[in-house]
Amino acid sequence: MEILDRLSHFGPMDLGAVLLWGLSWLLIGVAIEKAPPSRPSVSTLMKQFRHEWMRELITRQPRIFDASILSTLRQGTTFFASASMLAIGGGLALIGNTERLLGIAKDLTLNTAPAVVWEVKILAVLLLVTNAFLKFVWSHRLFGYCAVLMAAVPNDTSDPRAIERADQAAGLNITAARSFNRGMRSLYFALGGLPWLLGAVPLIVATLATVLVLWRREFASESRRALMGQTKP
Repeated sequence: MEILDRLSHFGPMDLGAVLLWGLSWLLIGVAIEKAPPSRPSVSTLMKQFRHEWMRELITRQPRIFDASILSTLRQGTTFFASASMLAIGGGLALIGNTERLLGIAKDLTLNTAPAVVWEVKILAVLLLVTNAFLKFVWSHRLFGYCAVLMAAVPNDTSDPRAIERADQAAGLNITAARSFNRGMRSLYFALGGLPWLLGAVPLIVATLATVLVLWRREFASESRRALMGQTKP
C-alpha cells in the first residue's frame, strides 16, 4: 500500500514518459547490437576490425603498440567507472538530505510535490548509472583477460595455436567492448532522464533526443562512413 501511495503522486503522463524512457534504452541497444548485415552499426563494424587486429598481432614484433592500445582501452573503462561511482555517491547523498533536495526542487520547478517524488526521480536515474558502473567494471576485467590471451598468442604463423589464440583474444576484446558500449548507453539515458526533474514532457523530449543522437552516431555518422570505406576524397 505504501508503494501505491507513493506512485499516486505521479500522473499518467509521468508513467508514460518513464515507460518510453525505459523501452527506448532497451530497444536502441537491440537495434545497435542486432543490426542487419545490410545496414551494420558502428559497433558491428568494429567487431571485424577487432578480429583483424588480433590476427595482425600474430606477426607483429614487438607488441608494444598492441599493449599500448589495450592499456588505453582499460584506462577509458576505469575513468567512466570512477565517474559513475562519484555520480552514485552524489545522488545518494542528495536523497539523504531532504531539506537540500526540496530546496533544489523548488528552485528548478517551483513545485510543492513531496520529497518522495524527487527521490524516486533521482533513484530512477541512479539505477541507470549503477548499471553503467557494473558494465564498465566488467569491461575492465574482460580487457584484462584479453591482455593475458594476447600475451599467449604465438608469433609463429605456423604454430597451430596462433590463429586459435588470436580468435579467442578477439572474442574477449569484442565482449569487453560490448559491455563498455552498454555502459555508455546507460550513461546517455541517465543524462536523458535528468529532465524528468522538470516534468514528464522534458523527459519525453530528452529521451527522443538521446535516441536520435545514438542512432545518428551508429548509423549515419562520418565515423561509420569511414569504417565502410565511404569517406569523401
